[in-house]
Amino acid sequence: MARYPITRLEADGFGPLDEVDIRLSPTLNIVTGENATGKSQLLKLLYAGTRSLSGRPTLTKSALSSDIAEALIGIFRPDQLGRLARRVQGRGRARVELKYGGISDPLAFDFASNARSDVRIVSLPRTPLDDTPVFLPSRELLSLYPGLVSLFETREVEFDETWRDTALLLGRSALRGPRVKAATELLAPLLGEIEGTVLEENGRFYVRLPGGTAGAGKIEAHLVSEGFRKLAMIIRLVSNGVLLEGGYLFWDEPEANLNPKTQRAVARTILALARSGTQVFVATHSVFLLRELELLLEQETQENPIEPRYIGLYREAPTEEGALVQAVRAETATDPADLSAIAALEAESSQSLRYLGV
Repeated sequence: MARYPITRLEADGFGPLDEVDIRLSPTLNIVTGENATGKSQLLKLLYAGTRSLSGRPTLTKSALSSDIAEALIGIFRPDQLGRLARRVQGRGRARVELKYGGISDPLAFDFASNARSDVRIVSLPRTPLDDTPVFLPSRELLSLYPGLVSLFETREVEFDETWRDTALLLGRSALRGPRVKAATELLAPLLGEIEGTVLEENGRFYVRLPGGTAGAGKIEAHLVSEGFRKLAMIIRLVSNGVLLEGGYLFWDEPEANLNPKTQRAVARTILALARSGTQVFVATHSVFLLRELELLLEQETQENPIEPRYIGLYREAPTEEGALVQAVRAETATDPADLSAIAALEAESSQSLRYLGV
């Protein structure tokens, strides 16, 4: 398990999020809701705060203020920081608080709607995070990997910084020593899904098919299916230790552009990672993926079963005087049937069932 799992998020006035208070599971968190309810923004906010606390020898208010401002601007890419505050007439203020298990003081910060790059630290943890946060966008990165990092360093690009961060993590070399056994055990079912292994040579990724040698059975990553490439990213991050027995994974729409068979493989992968100790956050509006995860969770026979937390985001009509956009609220449950957001998604997907005559 991540040594200091995220246990709670409070956000008010950040983007569309309004008076959001979310208790989180140390294993698996599934964020759902209709389009434009802020699922990706929620994951990116968790990632930005966690990245700012990760891998640092010490934490100070001045350094953290600068780091969080840079993270928010680089990850969300607003024209200026204040654009991330919820739009209201006059001046507004965005407030965020992140609590981590095992650390007494939360990370709390705020900024004004007219701020260019100024973040005020209200509270900071005294303990840096040991584990590495990983953000996987809805698009796989193995086929884009060659030159992606150098492109970020030398050109103005439209990709947000999560792409660069993940590319750097993918580029870490594979493990050696005692941890290889643990990685191999975790990877066994995933390697079975893509029927091969993942390797990097001279800055490019390949999938080597069973029985393949150095010169045979090796296929360039961009020539295999997108579903394989998405699973291959996870395989790479486990084999190099980033997501082995810990870490934080933020996966945005893992079902994007995948057929039902591959979505099933993705669901099994998500649970395998959560079971192995990674704190997993998934944002999805796929009823199919949600139901597949639910079915797999019902089959859990482990001594310490995964205890998922479902977070539903929904919009409500503006009630605040001067509000320019609908506020997004959050509801949480341990059973997806208790979320109104699930019902809305099921209604949205019913057209497909009617078309099929079901």
